[in-house]
Amino acid sequence: MNAKTSIIGFDSAWTDNPKAPGAICVIRLDHGRIDLHLAPRLASFAEALSVIKDETDEARKCVIALDQPTIVPNLTGSRPVDKVAGSLISWIGGGVQPASRAKIGMFDDAAPIWTFKEALGAAEDPELARIAPSGTFLLEVFPALALAAVERAFCSRLAAPKYNPANRKRFKLTDWQAVVEAVRRFGSSASLRHLDEWCSIAARHETPSKSDQDKLDALLCGLIGLHWMVAPRDQSVMIGDLRRGYMISPAIGGVHERLIAAAKLRGVPLS
Repeated sequence: MNAKTSIIGFDSAWTDNPKAPGAICVIRLDHGRIDLHLAPRLASFAEALSVIKDETDEARKCVIALDQPTIVPNLTGSRPVDKVAGSLISWIGGGVQPASRAKIGMFDDAAPIWTFKEALGAAEDPELARIAPSGTFLLEVFPALALAAVERAFCSRLAAPKYNPANRKRFKLTDWQAVVEAVRRFGSSASLRHLDEWCSIAARHETPSKSDQDKLDALLCGLIGLHWMVAPRDQSVMIGDLRRGYMISPAIGGVHERLIAAAKLRGVPLS
């Protein structure tokens, strides 16, 4: 095996629409080196599985950091973890899409996420993912929540960056550039090789597309997974549990007080 551990960041786009695929990237850890092995590229669920299969052939351990709810037992409404995350995200001016089985095409019994998970055959145990010497593991992550944790400028009243080009009325090129720079700094803290080159090109986009944002979010997913694996334990947090749903997020400056209060109110664990 050539690589010790592969971290795969996958922004799935939630549905399997051929005209609006998600995006994927691969970060490899091998004998102290951390490389952006596969730069972010567009990928459907099936294409993501192919990339992951290649990585499981090459690495002893693979960790997939997925930007999509992975445990959705509730038939309607939203999960407790969504409400906790929403307490902070709404304050900074963003939104959390509620996850329930009522979301046809996203979380109903025939939704692609369940076929993907079955084909993946990964263990969904974030703590085990940290310590296991081998295996395939799945983590749910949320880029918008991570950005508020890694960039202080985004974590204040109505300060969420408007970097989604699909929302033309709200999109700001300066916010796009600020997010790219935040991602660059976040990855540089782990000495991720080849990151600067990718971010430099992304920052120069004068009219980035939704596909460009998907690629950027896939990279951020990978970095969240990398941070969970290599950073000190007190710099990441797991919100929720494996029964009702959870999210993994950086907590570099500690867990935000709004998340703590919302979790306590709803009886949602933070670990």
